[in-house]
Amino acid sequence: MNRDEKVLARTLFKLKIHEADGQKFEDIFIAIMNYAKPDFQAIKPWGNIGDRKNDGYLKSTGIYFQVFAPEEITKSYPKVIEKLNADFSGLIAQWSSVNEFFFVVNDKYKGINADCEQTIQKIKQDYQLQNAGFKTAKDLENLLFSLDEDQIIEIVGFFPDPANIQLDYSILGEIIKHLTSLPLANPKGSKFIYPDWDEKITFNNLGDYESNYLNNGIFQISSLDEYLTNEGNFFSDELKDKICEIYLEESQALKGSELFWKMVEIISLKPESSYQSAAIILMAKYFEVCDIFEEPK
Repeated sequence: MNRDEKVLARTLFKLKIHEADGQKFEDIFIAIMNYAKPDFQAIKPWGNIGDRKNDGYLKSTGIYFQVFAPEEITKSYPKVIEKLNADFSGLIAQWSSVNEFFFVVNDKYKGINADCEQTIQKIKQDYQLQNAGFKTAKDLENLLFSLDEDQIIEIVGFFPDPANIQLDYSILGEIIKHLTSLPLANPKGSKFIYPDWDEKITFNNLGDYESNYLNNGIFQISSLDEYLTNEGNFFSDELKDKICEIYLEESQALKGSELFWKMVEIISLKPESSYQSAAIILMAKYFEVCDIFEEPK
């Protein structure tokens, strides 16, 4: 499976995740686990005994899973905590050798509420579990891409040749769209510290304009990092590789300010200020961590 096919497979998987509430999400989880963990045993409700608060487990290691997929995760955190406590109490009362416990939630790539994380860590401490935590959409995506190609297709469905698709399903297209929707960052009262990159800016022959744009872009990096944290590893790695690829290709012929603005042109996808500002946020991130432009010798 090449890069374009993986990008398309990920897009199809995200669509499944966003449409999967209740049993549909549990079916996706079980399908992935059956392929990824040969000793995984799914537990289906049976008659009036239900599943005894266990949606699946790895018997050899005592790792248990409970699945929850509300329609709107951001409005359901009190219910998540309530169900988390109730399900674990039922689990520990009916199953032996519970070493680890994971609550699998369809967060639809939005992340987990802090109260939920504190609740499950308290369960871990109170019951002296080896490990406990949440598994979210990004974790299922990472597990999905550890599978064989035919298994991935079985889960996301067959997809056409990416070369024949006219829609913008690219990694850059997705992140640029997200960044253009962000409000202006307000650093007032925050602990934000500008990176010390003046020497690098001078070394790469970037002028005051470019420096100011990068300094403005850096304000939104926390929002960018939050988005990447809730995405799978493939997305983050592919995004970095794409930015570096553009830099390496264009730096063969261009340097300094010309290189900077050429990268803005390519990354932004559209010659509009909101798209160009989003491109500069990405460039600021990878400029800071030294993936693009040269470090002073």
